[in-house]
Formats: sequence, C-alpha cells, structure tokens
Amino acid sequence: MLSLHTNAASLSAQNSLSRTQSSLSTSMTRLSTGYRINSAMDDAAGLQIATRLKAQTSGMAVAMRDTQNSTSMLQTAGGALTEVTNMMVRMKDLATQAADQSSSATDKTALNAEYQSLSKELINVADNTSFGGQKLFRTTLAGAMNFQIGASTAEKMTIDVSSGGTSENTNFLADVDTNLSAIDLTTGASAAIDAIATAIDNVGALNSQLGAAANRLDHVYNNLSNISTNVQNATGRIMDVDFATESSSMTSNQMLMQAGTAMLKQTNSMSSMVMSLLQ
Repeated sequence: MLSLHTNAASLSAQNSLSRTQSSLSTSMTRLSTGYRINSAMDDAAGLQIATRLKAQTSGMAVAMRDTQNSTSMLQTAGGALTEVTNMMVRMKDLATQAADQSSSATDKTALNAEYQSLSKELINVADNTSFGGQKLFRTTLAGAMNFQIGASTAEKMTIDVSSGGTSENTNFLADVDTNLSAIDLTTGASAAIDAIATAIDNVGALNSQLGAAANRLDHVYNNLSNISTNVQNATGRIMDVDFATESSSMTSNQMLMQAGTAMLKQTNSMSSMVMSLLQ
C-alpha cells in the first residue's frame, strides 16, 4: 500500500540499520579492547564466571609469592643449623681430646676455653638468626607455623617443630641453652661427648624437618603455577575475543550498513511515487 503517512519499507530499513549499527559497534569495541565481554550486557553469566576465575588467579599469585618467601625463611634457618652442626662437631672433637689421658690440665683448660666460646656462639645463633625481622628459633619455630598455600582460607600448610610428636626446635634450644653450655671440659669431658652427640642428632632432626617442609613448599609452588596457568587459560577463553571471527563479523556488518543505507535512500523516494499518482 502506498501511503503518505506511513512508509513501512523505510521503517523496516531503519530498524535493520539500527540492529546492524549495534552489532557493528559491538564488534568494533571487542576488536579495540581485545575482550569479547566488555560489560555484563555482552555475557552476564560469562562475566560472573570470569570474575571468579580472575579472583582465584590473583589469590594464587599471592600464594605463590608466599611459598617462595616461606621457602627462603626455612632455608635461612636451615643454613644456620648447618653452621651449628659444624660448631657442634668441633665441640665434640674438643671434648674427645679433653677426655684423653694424654691431655694435661693446661691442655684441658685451653680446650675448654674454645668449647665455651663455641657454646656462646651457639646461643648467639639461636638468639639472633632472623628473617624479615622475625627471630626464627626463639619466635617463629617456637610455635606452629601456618603457610598460606592457596587462594582460600582452607588452603594452609601447618608445620610444628616445637611440641607434640615433633619437638626438634625445643630440643635444639634446650641443648644450646643448658645441656651444652653447662658442661666444663676440665671436669666433664666424657659426659660432653655423649651430650654433644645427642645435640648433633637433634639439630639434624630439626634441619631435616625444615628441609622437608621447604621441599613440600617447592612442590606447592609448582602445583600453583600449573593451576594458575590453566585457570588463566579458562578465563581467556571466556573473556578474550576471537579476532578472526569478530573481524569477519565486522566486515559483514559494514557491508550490511552500506546496503541498508542505500535501501533507506530508496524507500525515502517512495513518497514521490504517491505524488505522481495525483498529477
């Protein structure tokens, strides 16, 4: 029907152009940002999932840094214990020499002087070995250690070398503070040999526990890295735009825009056809 008041063809062409313009604008936005989802309108459910995955990835990145810092802390303590072992071995040598009949009273006095000096250094190591301002043996290892190994509160690793079934740090401090420092080689060299041997075993047990914990944290780091990579890939599949597909869509919409504009021009000339009937 030809009508001056209603140009149905023009209205249809305008609606088609509006939809094409919206699609073209969406394609250009996606190609300019690199994201398939730029607002909740693009994919509300996808955005919600991607946001949750991003939060998990961010938390795991922090947890990975935590595990590295914790590993460094345990390695610091382990390095100190290695030096403690060296000093204790020397102290045992001194005690063994002092216990021999060939050592005179003067010899024992000299041996005891070195022994006491090393004993004081053991206390110094126990008192002052620190990491980031934290005293390791007197504070950090004196209670349960909680390592954050994931993005949620449940992902923790607890190590306790101070009480319960594993009290290696407590034994180490007892050896340093009392069991070894109270010995005088001039009168108790034989007893010192057994005491130091026990102390060396205790230090070895503590160092072994810390090494095992550091090794576990290393595996935790590798696992977090693997999970983070896969979660980021999943986020990318949701959020990232496929440039090949979107470029094709943009080209198609551009052609539709040109065709729609041409047809709208044609529909706008239909009113002149009505006027020609009146001539």
